[in-house]
Amino acid sequence: MRYTDKKLKNKTVLITGAAGFIGSNLAFYFQENHPDARVIAFDIFRTGERFGNGNLKSFGHFKNLTGFKGEIISGDITKKEDLARLENYDIDYIFHEAAISDTTVLDQEIMIRTNVNAFIDLLELAKRKEAKMIYASSGATYGNTPSPQTIGTENPQNVYGFSKLAMDNIAKEYAKRYSINVIGLRYFNVYGKNEYFKEKTASMVLQLGLQILSGKAPRLFFGSDKILRDFVYIEDVVQANILSMFADKSSVYNVGTGKPRSFQDIADILQKELGTDYKTDYFDNPYKAYQTHTQANIASTCKELGFSPKFSLEDGIKDYVIEIKRVYASEVKNV
Repeated sequence: MRYTDKKLKNKTVLITGAAGFIGSNLAFYFQENHPDARVIAFDIFRTGERFGNGNLKSFGHFKNLTGFKGEIISGDITKKEDLARLENYDIDYIFHEAAISDTTVLDQEIMIRTNVNAFIDLLELAKRKEAKMIYASSGATYGNTPSPQTIGTENPQNVYGFSKLAMDNIAKEYAKRYSINVIGLRYFNVYGKNEYFKEKTASMVLQLGLQILSGKAPRLFFGSDKILRDFVYIEDVVQANILSMFADKSSVYNVGTGKPRSFQDIADILQKELGTDYKTDYFDNPYKAYQTHTQANIASTCKELGFSPKFSLEDGIKDYVIEIKRVYASEVKNV
């Protein structure tokens, strides 16, 4: 799906975190829709190292870039010597997707160093190159504020949300002080192709889909019909990124559907699409603090970026099911 007719011939696009979930989808969008653009995929790739919570330190995986024909650079955004390699390129656009995106990481030092300090280095690069910066912020900046979550009502409850809000504040200052164009996109609950290698932090859509394909009833917390999230399909996230390239105003925007849906909805839609009729396996929610409702206020996103979500939860899952089946057959079934 093409989201703009703007030409990018002889333009250079840098994508950090390009072997991750959203970054890889952006890389292929440009390859398929703007073959005349030069695309640089920058990613640390995974080493097998894990945080204290058992989750991987990097979700980047070469399989997410299988078929990508652009340039690939293995690098760490926290290392200035790695970022220095980018000085050789005339960069027009930077899509900054690299980050520690695991909300359960408690190591505050590495979270701030990776998400905040490295972002400043990339903003400096954008300033030197006179490049436009579009970066990944997060709905986690709102914490447990009442829905709909609206710009200006932030109250992060974990260091990840805190780091993303810090990025938003720094971006605002850079745009004001140096007149560079910077747009932050606060993603809500994104699901879709190339998220499998996020392991336990992958979306409920993928996790429940794989459970069902394994012949198991979907497992949900008691009361999951009342736990609502703003689930946004990867295609709409790509749309928001591409539209941001041609927005004149530096700002931060929510990226969601504006229509929250329940965990139970996901399980039911998946069963319909996969042709199963298992009963749901309910269990107690082990978390003392748990947000039960998110809803992105996307009024400014629609008005100022021209954003319009194309995929309802039903449409997104229907489109995604073929990929979930492929992932199950190639990555899960034979393991």
